[in-house]
Amino acid sequence: MTLQRMDNVGIVVEDLDAAVAFFTELGMEVEGRAQMEGLFADQAVGLDGVRSDIAMMRTLDGHGKLELAQYHAPAAIRDGSHNPPPNTLGMHRVMFAVDDIDDTIARLRSHGAEPIGEVAQYKDIYRLCYLRGPSGIILALAEQIG
Repeated sequence: MTLQRMDNVGIVVEDLDAAVAFFTELGMEVEGRAQMEGLFADQAVGLDGVRSDIAMMRTLDGHGKLELAQYHAPAAIRDGSHNPPPNTLGMHRVMFAVDDIDDTIARLRSHGAEPIGEVAQYKDIYRLCYLRGPSGIILALAEQIG
């Protein structure tokens, strides 16, 4: 038995429509939206009384996917820090390759994105930056320059 693929990365958000708009601006597209509730959702997630809305986002090449979920019940839980720093244990960052990092940052700022540091250049190969998006999500952007 072998692993077939990595299917998607799931991210819980406070405002699903705002997160969809943010990732659409980044260049992803909505593959589908659904409401998840009932016994199946409870069993799969391991919580009782699950009621959530999800949006599956995909990159234009169809290989990368994000599942954005807004929980209505039980309510989403904050771990104490809405904006954890990039060195926090656990999964908290998603990286995207972009054609123009400056243009991407400018477009995402209109959706509330804020750079965490600054755009840094790694040799003559990449320009990289971290920024914070909806619900405190950390995005890394990489522009290949060489």
